[in-house]
Amino acid sequence: MERKKVFIRIGLQSLVVGMIVAVLALLVMGFSSGWQAAELPLKVLRLGGAAALIYLLFYRLPLAALQGLWAYYKRGKAQTNTLRIADRFVRNPTAMFGTIVLLYAVVLFIGAHFFAPDTSPYAAQQVNELPFVAPGYKARLFQVPVEREQAKAGWWQQLISGRQEAYRLIAIQSMDADTAGIHVERFFGEGLPGQQLFFSWTDMGVEQPENAEQAKKSAADFTIDRTYILGTDDLGRDYLSRMIVGIRVSLAVGAIAVFIALLIGVPIGAAAGFYKLHPPVWKVGKRKWKLPADSWIMWAMSVLWAIPTLLLVFPIVFAFGQQYYTIFVAVGITMWVDIARIVRGQVMQVREMEYIEATRSFGFSNSRTIIRHILPNITGPLIVVTAANFAYAILTEAGLSFLGIGIQPPAPSWGLMISKYKDNLITDPHLALIPGFAITLLVLAFFLLGNGLRDAFDIRMETGN
Repeated sequence: MERKKVFIRIGLQSLVVGMIVAVLALLVMGFSSGWQAAELPLKVLRLGGAAALIYLLFYRLPLAALQGLWAYYKRGKAQTNTLRIADRFVRNPTAMFGTIVLLYAVVLFIGAHFFAPDTSPYAAQQVNELPFVAPGYKARLFQVPVEREQAKAGWWQQLISGRQEAYRLIAIQSMDADTAGIHVERFFGEGLPGQQLFFSWTDMGVEQPENAEQAKKSAADFTIDRTYILGTDDLGRDYLSRMIVGIRVSLAVGAIAVFIALLIGVPIGAAAGFYKLHPPVWKVGKRKWKLPADSWIMWAMSVLWAIPTLLLVFPIVFAFGQQYYTIFVAVGITMWVDIARIVRGQVMQVREMEYIEATRSFGFSNSRTIIRHILPNITGPLIVVTAANFAYAILTEAGLSFLGIGIQPPAPSWGLMISKYKDNLITDPHLALIPGFAITLLVLAFFLLGNGLRDAFDIRMETGN
């Protein structure tokens, strides 16, 4: 009976998700010129059903699987503190939602060029005849070979940067072939006359067929049918591919920026907290000076804290150029203050404990005490603030790209997409709303993960106080 109730609840949740997505699609895509009024209800219904199915298959089932595996793993295990923390985290549905979303994001980050329909570098292959087509548009494409020197791309190169195709794509309405070559009618729009084009077999790089039937079979190898799930942009590039490859920019900026912030913030915060009550002594000859390390560091952090993040990033970007590494470093340098403040406060609490006092009795150096005995005991709060900073880094990169000083074309950046298509909210609203939703979902996932970790590390959540 209990299992039946669970299945009913999951089914109702899937239905509600589908209805919400259908209503949002009706409000958004109803203004789009690509969806005709007659086909709008059917498309919205299909989208709602697809959303419900995606929610069921890609969230509820993985959640049940993860929680089931965790229940099996902890069976018979001793109730250690680490196990209790992990158990509180797994039983938190919002934290698990953020975790599952981030797992999918990491998978897309690693295999972006394998999952994207367009496998070219930056997903920048253009079909000039198909600008601004609506989501779900189906097109017939003809592959025209081009003279391009290229080495055969291995799986590693394709994984990292994609594969440069040896052909260009043109949209066609019809095609015919004979022993002389291939005749195609170029597509310029619904109801518009096409352009007749002819390609000889020599142009296509194949041997001349012996008869018309063989010619048609050979010509079929140069045509593909493609469905643009999210439509195309102004240059006829597949928007789904651009979105998938764009996740690399957001996660890469977040990861490297957080790493730089940890590299700067942890040592500075640890030094400020450890030397708060016992400042280091600088000895020159017979004279000694106590260095107020904590006061100096706190003054520097307060000054940087008062300056808006974007104002700190602007000079760095303008000085070193709008390159990948510049954005990473600029965002990371502006985020270390948050980490340093958290580390300082935690170190000030831990350093007064008895086992830290014992390290002084044993004659351990300050650096050994900090690295081996203090920092391992503050990893919980540090992980929580790291998750939050990851979200802030993604928002900062999106803001920089929106202003035009972040990642530059042809690299796909979600912030740049929003900036470029914000003026198309009436005719093609999905071009700006989809990357905006993706940024929101990714940032929300990091915040939910951080909040879940905070609650899991909080012992009061277990006692109910």
